[in-house]
Amino acid sequence: MRRVLERALSAALAASLFAASAPARAADANAEVLAQINFARTHPQDYARKLMLQPVSDWERGLDGGADPQALAEAIAFLERQTPLPPLRADDSLTAAALEHVEAQGPAGEIGHDSADGERFDARLRRHGVEGETSGENIAYGPAQADDVVRELIIDSGVPNRGHRRNIFYDAFETAGVACGPHRDYAAMCVMDFAGSPPPPTLEPLELHTIRVADLGPAPCATRNFLYRLLACR
Repeated sequence: MRRVLERALSAALAASLFAASAPARAADANAEVLAQINFARTHPQDYARKLMLQPVSDWERGLDGGADPQALAEAIAFLERQTPLPPLRADDSLTAAALEHVEAQGPAGEIGHDSADGERFDARLRRHGVEGETSGENIAYGPAQADDVVRELIIDSGVPNRGHRRNIFYDAFETAGVACGPHRDYAAMCVMDFAGSPPPPTLEPLELHTIRVADLGPAPCATRNFLYRLLACR
């Protein structure tokens, strides 16, 4: 019963942050996530210092730590050597594709890149008129604040190949669309869709990369019932 009540309270908090009845607030949250991503892309060394100044965020204190103790230090080292990249331009088609996924998954408590009928994320993007030949998608389940969403994706704790970070710093991506909202089971979710030009021929071809729930170890809900899931696809 206690967990049920805690989950209800978490969902209520997320709903207050990303309320469907308050589209202006939701739009502000989406824009802030993209702004945080662009800050990291354009000023990676400054973002590294930001992580060093706050080794543990308030949100992370509610999680069971220790599964990937080197993730923070490894992220800082990556950022310190990362070449600054151009900011991603907001794209209405990508935003619409991301919002569709949030509106479909959130109330139903679903996870993953595919729709309930099996449509892949890249097909969803094309259906919304996305013209980029290279595309990717990050999904965060759990964090409700923009700072926490982007921080967790860049640190990428528990994700061996750091797929979310790779998407954020992939130099072929030029545009992005973000949509965040409440999720029935994980309190909040945020979908980030990316598109751009094809990579140079010397780069390895892009592969589908999905971080499944089972790959992330035990759910960190044992302490305070915060549910933390990240999915990356490219």
